[in-house]
Amino acid sequence: MTQTPPSAYRQHPPARRRPIRTLAGLAATALAVSAYANHRAALQAERDNPPRGRFLDLHGVRLHYLERGDGPVLVLLHGNGSMIEDFVGSGLVAMAARTHRVIVFDRPGFGHSTRPRGRVWSAAAQADLLHAALRHLGVARATVLGHSWGCAVAVALARRDPGMVGALVLAAGYHYPTARPEVIGLSAPGVPVLGDGLRYTISPPLARLIWPRLIRRIFAPAPVAPGFAAFPREMALRPSQLRASGAETAMMIPQAAAARHGYRELRMPVAIIAGADDRVVDSEAQSARLHREIAQSSYTVLPGVGHMIHQTAPEAVMAAIERAEGRVGAARPA
Repeated sequence: MTQTPPSAYRQHPPARRRPIRTLAGLAATALAVSAYANHRAALQAERDNPPRGRFLDLHGVRLHYLERGDGPVLVLLHGNGSMIEDFVGSGLVAMAARTHRVIVFDRPGFGHSTRPRGRVWSAAAQADLLHAALRHLGVARATVLGHSWGCAVAVALARRDPGMVGALVLAAGYHYPTARPEVIGLSAPGVPVLGDGLRYTISPPLARLIWPRLIRRIFAPAPVAPGFAAFPREMALRPSQLRASGAETAMMIPQAAAARHGYRELRMPVAIIAGADDRVVDSEAQSARLHREIAQSSYTVLPGVGHMIHQTAPEAVMAAIERAEGRVGAARPA
């Protein structure tokens, strides 16, 4: 009798495993290509948009700042995902520099400022850094304006050193915790390990796809301001800045929850300004509520204006600055 060789009984892997391996290999290759392309795009964005200002090396951060004008000091702090160019393009820097020494910072991780890992860059941590920077620049007293997430840093700086912050201007701020389901997805690039993979591969092209819709939303119901055309989109879509933006999105709700009990401790004049039709932050639930809580505050609410109030209505923001400094009458109660 002829015996069947043992090799004939060996199990061979199903044929369908080969296509799976092939697809996995293709996916890995695509991700590697995407990571390389995103890295090159980030380098190109930095070459196309060189620093406008100077640098300070403090607390392990290379901090980029722009300085214009002479007079009383006005500090401008941008929102999440933004940078110095936002305030410059709005015309607010040029407007304020006629009467003020204007100092605008790229907050850590944004624009040309670095954001070292291993540290939670909360509003308080950023306030510590900016306090040191202002001291280094010889600033003893300043009016501090924050927009959106920058409001949290402005408030933290005012609480850290009330003697330095003579007045606060809070534009379109998020001050009280609320349910925000979108935070989960937008926080992903800031998550360690998982976020690193996303922000170098998938996140930049996805962000490019949703960019036009996102910009329309933050300006709505007003049209996108002409000055925003100069905003360097590719700088905002670098993996490093996506990490910073994701981290700040993740901190937004807990940051507001931690800060809400300290607003009544503020003793300096506070000018609050918001767009009545803001689709990012509910002005009634946030800015109007804050105005009711801070006795020495003024509140300006602008109909037909959205979240980018400094872009859409820079003159109104400038008036809020002057109001906080006591150079014009108080706004009508809201």
